[in-house]
Amino acid sequence: MYKYLTPIIFLLVFLSSTTTNAQKDSLIVKNNHYLLGEVKSMEKGVLTFKTPYSKSDFKVKWNEVQSLFSESLFITSTKSARRVYGKISSPETGVIKVTTQDGEEYTFPLEEVLYIKSLERGFLDRISAGIDLGFTLTRARNQRQFTTRSRFSYVSREWSLDASFNKLVTAQEEIENIRRGDGNLTAVYFTRKDWFLLGRMEYLYNTEQFLDLRLNTLVGAGNDLIKSNSLYWRVFGGFAFNNENFVGESMDRQSAEAWIATELNIFDKGDLSLLTNIFVYPSITERNRIRADYRLDLMYKLPLDFYIKTGLTVNYDNQPFQLSRTTDYILQTTFGWSW
Repeated sequence: MYKYLTPIIFLLVFLSSTTTNAQKDSLIVKNNHYLLGEVKSMEKGVLTFKTPYSKSDFKVKWNEVQSLFSESLFITSTKSARRVYGKISSPETGVIKVTTQDGEEYTFPLEEVLYIKSLERGFLDRISAGIDLGFTLTRARNQRQFTTRSRFSYVSREWSLDASFNKLVTAQEEIENIRRGDGNLTAVYFTRKDWFLLGRMEYLYNTEQFLDLRLNTLVGAGNDLIKSNSLYWRVFGGFAFNNENFVGESMDRQSAEAWIATELNIFDKGDLSLLTNIFVYPSITERNRIRADYRLDLMYKLPLDFYIKTGLTVNYDNQPFQLSRTTDYILQTTFGWSW
């Protein structure tokens, strides 16, 4: 019998140490409740905290937090535009201290902290994503419409990568199918101040505008004018190279453009959030041509990370191809899930 005790004891000790290791982070909120588990992230004014005794993560409003402790390494971003990488602790109530790997210490009031993200718990902890789907069936002409919207983001110590893709397909009897899709891939490098550098690639295809493919490559810089735990507002701009191919055209059309943009994200309105931006492209090489792309997303959060989203996208070109329209838009209402 005793020969079985040693492996059993070893297994219990191992499981105990593993559980303890997984619960090394601690959180104290304003009602003096104490939680033990894992700090996953804090963004948009909400702290996500995982505990071993709950199937779902706890979502705690940041203004309800009193103290936070972790031996893991995090990116911590503040209103002063400082991004610090290190372990976090609370030497006193209402304060967070970040200790870097070099032993430097930075102390901030909790209300100054805008963002916390773990970088040492694996690739999946650095990403967030969402996918939305919608389908409409109309008896008249057997019309069927399928729409999808998706997004992906990845963050590291000094840069981030964001992507979004939207697609619409409408099919009905006796009429040619309508196809429309757009997307972008954006890389952002964060400087020590409110400024950032970015590179971005955009694409658009649209049968209504006789556009087989528009591929736009942008480089530029931007500034966060307002950053808080309820919203951010930024402006950015630069130069772009535009490559277009239209239906029936054998040669690509190429042009150089300047661009300027602004973006507003409001997320501290209960279960509602709003994201809107506009990009304006005055052409450098084509006389008097100007394009603009506008986006508005309104999202309502549901339980279990599901949501309902209404999105509007508008594309404007004052010199469209042949007889196509100067303005085209798409309004989508979809059901989605994020992680």
